[in-house]
Amino acid sequence: MSAFVLPATKIERLLTTPKILLITPPLTQLNTPYPATAYIKGFLQQYHYQVTQADFGLELVLKVFSRSGLTRIFNAIEQQSLPLSDNCKRMVRLKRFYLATIDPTIRFLQNTDTTLAQQICYNGFLPEASRFDQIGDIELAFGAMGINDKARHLATLYLEDIGDLIKETICPHFGFSRYAEKLALSATSFEPLQQALIEKPNLVDELLLEIVAERMEQVQPDLVGFSVPFPGNLYGALRCAQYIKENYPGVKTLMGGGYPNTELRSLNEPRFFDYIDFVTLDDGEGPWLKLLEHLQGNRPVELLQRTFLRENNEVIYYNGCQDANIPHTEVGTPDYSDLPLNKYLSVIEVMNPMHRLWSDGRWNKLTVAHGCYWKRCSFCDVTLDYIARYETAPATLLVDRIEAIVAQTGQTGFHFVDEAAPPLALRDLAIELIRRGVKITWWGNIRFEKTFTPDICRLLAASGCIAVSGGLEVASDRLLAKMEKGVTIAQVARVTEGFTQAGIMVHAYLMYGFPTQTAQETINSLEVVRQLFWHNVIQSGFWHRFSMTAHSPVGKNPEKYGVRKIGPPVGTFANNDLWHDDPQGCDHELFGPGLAKAIYNYMHGIGLKEPLSFWFDFKVPRTSISPQLIDQAIAAPSKPDSEKQNLRVLWLGNMPELEIITAHKKGKKTEYTLLTFYEKAEDFQIKTTPVIGKWLVEMLRQVSSEQPNITHLKELAQQFPEQANVPFTQFLISPTWLTLREKGLLII
Repeated sequence: MSAFVLPATKIERLLTTPKILLITPPLTQLNTPYPATAYIKGFLQQYHYQVTQADFGLELVLKVFSRSGLTRIFNAIEQQSLPLSDNCKRMVRLKRFYLATIDPTIRFLQNTDTTLAQQICYNGFLPEASRFDQIGDIELAFGAMGINDKARHLATLYLEDIGDLIKETICPHFGFSRYAEKLALSATSFEPLQQALIEKPNLVDELLLEIVAERMEQVQPDLVGFSVPFPGNLYGALRCAQYIKENYPGVKTLMGGGYPNTELRSLNEPRFFDYIDFVTLDDGEGPWLKLLEHLQGNRPVELLQRTFLRENNEVIYYNGCQDANIPHTEVGTPDYSDLPLNKYLSVIEVMNPMHRLWSDGRWNKLTVAHGCYWKRCSFCDVTLDYIARYETAPATLLVDRIEAIVAQTGQTGFHFVDEAAPPLALRDLAIELIRRGVKITWWGNIRFEKTFTPDICRLLAASGCIAVSGGLEVASDRLLAKMEKGVTIAQVARVTEGFTQAGIMVHAYLMYGFPTQTAQETINSLEVVRQLFWHNVIQSGFWHRFSMTAHSPVGKNPEKYGVRKIGPPVGTFANNDLWHDDPQGCDHELFGPGLAKAIYNYMHGIGLKEPLSFWFDFKVPRTSISPQLIDQAIAAPSKPDSEKQNLRVLWLGNMPELEIITAHKKGKKTEYTLLTFYEKAEDFQIKTTPVIGKWLVEMLRQVSSEQPNITHLKELAQQFPEQANVPFTQFLISPTWLTLREKGLLII
C-alpha cells in the first residue's frame, strides 16, 4: 500500500500544534473578503485546529497603492528605457500629485475620511489620465445630490489609471480583480504559467512576496491552503507557493476553490505539484479533514477524499473515502475575525446599480442552501457537486449564523451567494428574521419563478431584501425552453413586477450567442429587455456572451444543441472552456457592442423610444415581438385569495386597538367596531361590525409574524364566525379584507 509519509519530526509537530494558514491570493474584490477561507476556518475551528486567514489581494493593493508603494513604482519606471505611451508619460510627469493624493484617497475609499468627497468632486484634487475620458455623463448618472457616490466613482477611475500605468510598465499581468488571468484562461497546457513562474518576479510580484514572507514569519504554519476561485487568482497563488517551497520546504501547500473545481478535474500535470502538494475538489470541508488526518498519520493516502497529489512523478487522484459529505447544517458559521474588515475599499467601477452593490460596501457572504434546487439549465455546470448536491438548513440555524456573523463583524449587510436561492427557504428565512427582530440588509441571486408571488416579494422586502439578480438569459421562449431554464418571458415579467412593486431592485443576467440563436431572436431579445426597462420592472442588467463549458449539458452533448466542439486540444492541465461552432446561429460576435450600448442607456432611461437598429452599425432585422408583450403579461389577472386556501397567512403589522362605538340614528341604536392601526409610516382605521371586528383582532394575533405557529387560509375559513352573516369567500373580496391585504396581511 502506497503512502505519503512526512518526516517523523514533522508528523509530531502536526500532532501537537497544527497551524494552518488560509490565503485568498490576488485579486478578487476590493470591498469585501471572498468567503471561502472564512468558511473553512469556521469549520476547522469546530475540530480545534489553529487557523489563520489572510486576503493577499487586499494586502497587495494597499501595499501598492500607498505613497511608499507608488514611490517604488515610479522609481522603477524611471529606471526603464522602454518607450511609454502618451498616457503613461502624462502620469509620470504628474508623479508628485499621485504621491500626494494616494493615501488620502485610499482612506476615503475605506470610509475613514469621507469629508474628502467635496474636494474630489469639485476642487480638481485628483490627477486625471485616460480613464477620466469616460465620465461625460457622470452628472446624469449620480445627480446633484450624490456627492459621495460621484467621488467614489472618480476615485475608482483614479486607481484604475494607476493600474493601467502599472500594467503597461512593470507588471503586464496586473488587474484589480484579475491578476495574470490570461495565463489561466483555457490553459490546457501548464507551459505558459511555468514560464512566467521561472521568470524573475516583477515589482508587483516582489511586493506580494514581501507580504508572504511577513505572514509566514508571523504564523509559522505547518500547512498553507490557497483558495483559488477564479483564473485571475491562480498565478498569484503559485507565486506565493513557489516562495514557500523555496524558503519553507517542510510546509505543505494545498489548493481548492472554484478554479480547481471547474478547470482542474482532469489534472495530469506533474510540474504543478512543484508548487502545490494537494489539490482538492468541490466542498473543502471533507477533504480538509481527511487530509489533516492523513498528515497526522491517522489515515492512509488511499482513503483521502477528492484529492490530487503527485507520487513517483505521476498525478494520482484519491477518493477512497467512504464518509458522506459534510451536511450543510454542519459546515459551521463563517469566521471573518482575523480579516481587516475596516480596510476594504468601497469602489464604484461602473454606473450599474447591481455592479455598484457588488463593489461598494462590505457584505457578509453566506449561503442559504448548498447547490441548486433547479440544476437543469443546459449552459450551467450542473454536473458538478457544488451545484448538483442540493441541501438546505433550517431557517433558525441560518438566523443563528447571521446573528453570530453580525456580532463578530459589526456589519449587517449580507450577500447570499447561492447559485439560486430557493424561494421557500428565503420565505422561511424572512419570517424568522422578522419574528426574532433581526435587522439586516440583504440581496442575492434567484430564479424568476412563479413561487415568488407579490406577497412573498413584500415579505422579503420586510425582512431587509433590497435587490435580487436572476437569469432572463436569452429572452426568447424557444431558447429558454431549449436551455431548460424553466421560465417564460411572461412569467419573468410578472415576477419582476412583484419585486419592483415591493421596492426591491431587479438585475437581469442576459445572454447572447446561445446555440442556434438567430439574428431575429437576438433582436427580439433586445426588444423584450427594452420593454422590461420601459415598464420599470427591471432596473439593471448585463449581457454575457454564451460560453460552452466541459461540465454543462451543452458541453457534454453539443450535438443535441446544434453545435459542435472544435477545441481546444486536450492537454494535461485545465479543461473547462470549450470552443464551438454554431452553424445554425448568427454571427454572435457582431451583436455584442450594440447590446451593451443599448442596455447601458436603458439603465439610465435613455433611448427607450429609439428603434433597435439605432444601437448597431450594421443592418439588423426588425423585431417581431408585440409592443404590448410585457404590458399584457403584467396586466394578466392574478389568482384570487379564495383559491389560496392551502397557503399560510401572515400579518406584518401592529396589533390594532379595538373600540366598540354605539351610534343612534333615527331613534335606532347601532353598534360598530373601529380598529385603529398604528404603523411606522401612517396610521389607518377599519370600520366593521362587532362580530367581524372581534374576529379580526383574534385572527391578526393568531397570524402575527411574532407567532411561531403556522395558520393557513383554510383554517381561517373554518374559524370565520357564522354570525357575520356573510360567506367567507365573499368576505375575501370585501373592503375590510382588501385594506388589510394592502397594509401587510400576506398569503404565502
